[in-house]
Amino acid sequence: MDRRRACEVMGPQGLMLSLTLLLFLGDAALGAAPWRPCTEHGAPARLGRLVKGAAGSVVMEEEEVTREGSHVEIKDSPASADLLPLDFLSRVLPQGGRPVKGVRLVQDGGARGVQFSSGPQRALSFPSSQIFVNCQHFPAEFSVVVTMKVDRIAPKTSEYIFAMVREDGNLLLGLKFSKERLHLLYQGSEGRERLTFRRVQLANGHWHTLVLALSGHHATLTVDCGLPLELVQKKSFPADLNTGGSRIYVGNRKRWKGVFSGLLRQLVLIPGSDATPRICPSSNPRLAELAVPAVLGQLPVVPPGNDVLLPPYESEVRVTLGSHLSCTGTEKGQLWFDTLKRGLFLCDGASWLPMLQERERLDYVDDHQDIFTSSETYDIEVFQVPSMGLFAAMAHHSSRPGSGIYRWTDGRFQLYQNISTCEAVAWKHFIVGRKVFLAVSNSKGLVEGAPEVSVIYKWSFKKLKFVRYQTLETYSARDWEAFQINNESFLAVANHRKADGNHNINSVIYKWNPGTKAFEVNQTLLTSGAYDWEFFTIGPYHFLAVANAFDGLSTYIDSTIYIWLRGTFQPFQTIRTLGATDWEMFRIGDRYFLAVANGHMLYDRRPSLYAINSTIYELDMVTQMFITFQNIGTYSAVDWEFFTIGDEKFLVVANSYDGTTYSLNSVIYRWQGYEGFIPVHRLPTIGCSDWEFFSSSEGSYLIYSSARQPLSKVFKLKTN
Repeated sequence: MDRRRACEVMGPQGLMLSLTLLLFLGDAALGAAPWRPCTEHGAPARLGRLVKGAAGSVVMEEEEVTREGSHVEIKDSPASADLLPLDFLSRVLPQGGRPVKGVRLVQDGGARGVQFSSGPQRALSFPSSQIFVNCQHFPAEFSVVVTMKVDRIAPKTSEYIFAMVREDGNLLLGLKFSKERLHLLYQGSEGRERLTFRRVQLANGHWHTLVLALSGHHATLTVDCGLPLELVQKKSFPADLNTGGSRIYVGNRKRWKGVFSGLLRQLVLIPGSDATPRICPSSNPRLAELAVPAVLGQLPVVPPGNDVLLPPYESEVRVTLGSHLSCTGTEKGQLWFDTLKRGLFLCDGASWLPMLQERERLDYVDDHQDIFTSSETYDIEVFQVPSMGLFAAMAHHSSRPGSGIYRWTDGRFQLYQNISTCEAVAWKHFIVGRKVFLAVSNSKGLVEGAPEVSVIYKWSFKKLKFVRYQTLETYSARDWEAFQINNESFLAVANHRKADGNHNINSVIYKWNPGTKAFEVNQTLLTSGAYDWEFFTIGPYHFLAVANAFDGLSTYIDSTIYIWLRGTFQPFQTIRTLGATDWEMFRIGDRYFLAVANGHMLYDRRPSLYAINSTIYELDMVTQMFITFQNIGTYSAVDWEFFTIGDEKFLVVANSYDGTTYSLNSVIYRWQGYEGFIPVHRLPTIGCSDWEFFSSSEGSYLIYSSARQPLSKVFKLKTN
């Protein structure tokens, strides 16, 4: 086929354009040959017209095209064989690994990408004429492949991956994404047109590679080499989209609004070919590669003529000094040297992550705050609400005014919201997608004889408080446990007893239904006076341990560890416990431990005993069972809390009653390796029912609740 014939064939009606969002830094080549498929008269060339064939196939009147799955494949033709990928990103980054203002090289999730830390810059763009040389018309058929990572995106906002913009600011073509959508915008004959793929979640903190392919009226989107989504448009992409006088912007559209906030790893345009069969299937579909620049695979880079190793982002590194500094999206990626803690920290957009820090050692524990509550408190749940900060939910015994939600303000907890509860026993905070929930365990009905109902509350970002979301019937519920398996959300309730006094009843595992946006029964497990659930993962295996406290006759009964197999929890191991009230799983190095709080010995008509051993079990890799590691004397223990200070590991136990008094010392134990845990601090408590460890910018703290008096206390952990 001669060149004139090739140009006549390669036109907008049949041209496949593949845009692969690739990321190039430094020495990466500036891409393949410029875009040339136009006739000698300047009109856009033609590949031929795609028409629907039999059995869902797509055929081309002038060239043979087949459709496999949902991607369009153009048979090798002389006209398209030499149309190689055009790398957009390398055209806005200088060669040689030199520093670029507003650009950072970031390693995250096992791969490296580029982050644009400043707003739209002309330096991050190039003239369209660099790739549209002989013809200024954009191809009428194209595909787009994107490798990107975005942690989060605010609702009702969108960010541009790239855009083609005229000098007057009018958008000719743009690819952007929002919370659950991917949009391709372009200038049609009758104004702005939009192609939208819905229910596409890209801003979830994972790397994703996607291929967007357009041909005539058909468009397909393939994410992570999965099943493609297909759209059929009423209008095909315009054949006369003139790129003259425009520039291509990477990560923005020449405006502050919509600047790309994540990481880009690939950004490539492939005229005349669908990129899907080039990168799929892949052993790592989230990071499927077409043309990743060398600088992203090896650090640091040696610039030409410089013997010093110079990272490309060195010019953007700034370190702020001080003792208190906020960490928000504005400070993301910044370094902070804490002059008090003598440590170097990196802001991830929400909190400061330690990079280099002097080792802390727990010196002593100091009274920090007395929190006078409306009644006795059985449980405390400390958690974060995005953009709002630290909160603590307290399960109060009294139904009026109910339980309290406290907010950490100026280094202290202050009452923020009251929620009506019915003899609440426990709270559990969890997140599903972007929804923030709190589940309360109510142990009594609204009125005598009424069904007991526990409630799930959802944080309202409009009202800035928790509102009722879903109710679930429970039986003297003692605990909620939230967890995820294979990206599915579960919620387990520990049902303690029914109104008739029967303790041998089913506890329930609920599963989140994305369709109904509610929790539904997934599995029931027979328990005996269940008091606590503990979910944990070891390697590829998921476990759920129940603390059984009483079977109606004795507290000397089996508690069970379940393992997740074939979509359900099945018994893995039983451990004899004494009125078990809590499990706490923790890891030290490559060793896995499970501590049980034993609360009460009652069996064989013997007198009740409260001064009994609680036990720490260790997973034995040979027998694949949890075996006894250490016994610790406790007094009606109701909770264990594991925490770390620097390199030191600690356990604190909630001692609640010794048979005569509730005024007891609860004890902090420190890990001593071969010796196990040894007592290092004794804290005076009254009817201690729960411990929670938390940290803030002011330091590290322990908070405990009292089931015998309306007072909870915060202790500050002083370090040297």
